Amino acid sequence: MRKSISISLIALCAVMAANAQTYTLEECISEALQNNIGLQSADNSVAMAQQQKKAAFTSYFPTVSGTAGGFISNDDLLQMNVAGMGLGMMKNGYLAGVTAMQPVFAGGQIVNGNKLAKLGVDVSQIQRNQTEDEVKLNVETYFWQMVMIGEKLRTIDKVDTLLASAYNDIKAAVDAGVRNRNDMLQVQLRQNETRSTRIQVENNLRVVSDLLAQAMGHAGEQINIDYNIGQDMPDAPASLFVDPAEALQQTDNYNLLEKNVKASDLQLKLEVGKNLPTVAIGGGYSVFDITGNNQHAWVGIATVSIPISGWWGGSHNIKKRKLEAQNARNTLDDNSQKIIIGINKSWNDLNDAYQQLEIANLSIEQATENLRLNTDYFDAGTATVTELLDAQLLFQQSCDRHAEAFSEYQIKRVEYLQATGR
Repeated sequence: MRKSISISLIALCAVMAANAQTYTLEECISEALQNNIGLQSADNSVAMAQQQKKAAFTSYFPTVSGTAGGFISNDDLLQMNVAGMGLGMMKNGYLAGVTAMQPVFAGGQIVNGNKLAKLGVDVSQIQRNQTEDEVKLNVETYFWQMVMIGEKLRTIDKVDTLLASAYNDIKAAVDAGVRNRNDMLQVQLRQNETRSTRIQVENNLRVVSDLLAQAMGHAGEQINIDYNIGQDMPDAPASLFVDPAEALQQTDNYNLLEKNVKASDLQLKLEVGKNLPTVAIGGGYSVFDITGNNQHAWVGIATVSIPISGWWGGSHNIKKRKLEAQNARNTLDDNSQKIIIGINKSWNDLNDAYQQLEIANLSIEQATENLRLNTDYFDAGTATVTELLDAQLLFQQSCDRHAEAFSEYQIKRVEYLQATGR
């Protein structure tokens, strides 16, 4: 049976608003992936990491710099007396030049710096995937919670109908003098309880529907959801099972831990590179006039830089980096075990949810039959109104539990798939 729940804040559970659009679960997820603010920020983080990678790549190219300057003096800056004659130079002058330097060896800092930047892109992409999974899980959670609440409202409608029918029958019997007025009062009290429950359920629907709309990027808008539930059991979770050890390497959390180990190793290599000589070659071209003669020159340059005074402190920094790398490996081993435990727990939760759904399905059948029998007995005059109301209450509780179990199973299914990297 096709069903639709409105999340209208004005006419909740009434006639669907004509301008409200109806979404399936897949459409809700699609809207969230396009509009969710958190996911947009994650995309920006990926783009930032890519720009950082491009910036690091420029370190392979020569560094080019240009200089220019000039001076004006009220007198010659260089004065001489030659054979009794006064000579002067450098009253006015200028100097301009351009220099290019190409790093030849930098202790691996350029290579490892680029590797670290590429690793940053990989990490940001994994984190983006985690954000996407979180968005999907939130949307599915809110969606199935709305389904659950909608089913509870449908059950309340059924109970209202049953109570109204019982009230009319009992009122007629009271008016005829064949039943006690107390029976009618018991039904009225149950109707009041049902109305109170409806208010609470509708309020919960308002909250969850707002959360779903916000996650979809439609905050404040009216939407409907379209879903199927029925009484048929979903496929058993056995078909979803994967070995936790095999699934481990497919999870984003494990991949992040591995990237952290690689980053620590690269940081260590960078620290070592800081304490190695750096070699660069280059050249320059300059034009100058400081003696009244315009001159120009080509210059070749070679530099070797050795951080002699930095070796002492550098050795301690290298040891620190080694310890950090070891800690990263320890964290990988420790958290890998925790991830496997989490996968096992998620599998157990999924199976528990499926078994609870089986029980809930069976309870609905039993509660429905119990209600039918007590209704027949009440109509035949062999059951009291208390027994009829108890049967109606058991029916309502079993329907509510089925809705809760169905929603819980769908959520646990998504959690297990994400826990195993799917």
